[in-house]
Amino acid sequence: MSQVNQPNEAHKPHAHKEHEAPKKKSSKGFIIALVVLVVVGGGFGGSKYIHGLHHEETDDAQIDANISPVIPRISGYVTEVRVKDNQKVKKGDTLVILDNRSEQIQVMQAEAAILAAKSSHGVAEAMTSAAKVGIATYQANVMVSDAQIEAAKVAVNRTTQDYNRYANLIKDHSVTQQQFEQADAAKQTAERQLQVLMDQKNAATRQTNAATSQSNATAQQVNVANATIQQKMADLENAKLNLSYTVITASEDGHISKVNVQVGQYLQAGQSLFSIVLDTDPWVVGNFKETQLNKMRVGQKVTIHVDAFPGHDFEGKLTSFSPATGSRFALLPPDNASGNFVKVVQRLPVKIEFAGNDQLIKDLRPGMNVDVDVHID
Repeated sequence: MSQVNQPNEAHKPHAHKEHEAPKKKSSKGFIIALVVLVVVGGGFGGSKYIHGLHHEETDDAQIDANISPVIPRISGYVTEVRVKDNQKVKKGDTLVILDNRSEQIQVMQAEAAILAAKSSHGVAEAMTSAAKVGIATYQANVMVSDAQIEAAKVAVNRTTQDYNRYANLIKDHSVTQQQFEQADAAKQTAERQLQVLMDQKNAATRQTNAATSQSNATAQQVNVANATIQQKMADLENAKLNLSYTVITASEDGHISKVNVQVGQYLQAGQSLFSIVLDTDPWVVGNFKETQLNKMRVGQKVTIHVDAFPGHDFEGKLTSFSPATGSRFALLPPDNASGNFVKVVQRLPVKIEFAGNDQLIKDLRPGMNVDVDVHID
């Protein structure tokens, strides 16, 4: 039994060596793989570290562009819609037409009011002319009265002298009583005639003053009529302007958004109907963490990657920083003075404009997601 078992015991060391060889090979492979991983990881980490020293990146960024809302300036019922969703339009193209019958009536009423105001102006001018003629007539009467008064004064002076002479002569009985009475009657007649003429002059003077006042009043009426004409002309222009507002046109070149307007719908003035995305150059708004802003400056070069065009690099330039963080423009901005305070890293919107003449820029749409890389050196 012992001789039989000896060979088996003799072969045991050889079996142990056979098992040890694979273990050594696997350990060497693991070490090599580990070294490779360390080298690759170190190289990748080093490259990322070096890249981070010269770049600031964020994927919290979107394409933005000018969007003009289409808003009616007057209320009315829609009679025609001439655009469809996503349609391209030019500046001045008709978009929506409103019922304009009431505005046309307002224009006609304003035109009629202008005619009435012009008629009133004509009447006032005629009255002014008549008043001026009356003033000239009354002034002529005054002048005539003045001449007659001067003649009457001469007559009074002459008859008074005759009366005085006959009064002296009658004492000596050089003239008859009848001659004296005739002289006295002539004197009284001349005095009464002078008084009548003076009264007529006073009446003519009063009429002249009254005519002058009336002329001033009618002149004021002419001014009022002129002002009324100007007011009615302004009403006409306003009516025509409202009539023009019944045709809603495109303010700029661009593309129509979804059209939410139907024929027969009643629109309120100031109601937003749809929007026009203008054909102006788009830009990028990147929301960077406040901890990334230390080395960022206006004018730095930016590389832009748009998700819609993978593998394509757009060139850009940092143009401005927002005056406040995005949270301050929120509907309900946070108030750190109330409740429990938890510090949260804020983000500041940064405007980035495209540079160069990249043909793909025209295919960009507001709201597209982008990644931006700012070259801070």
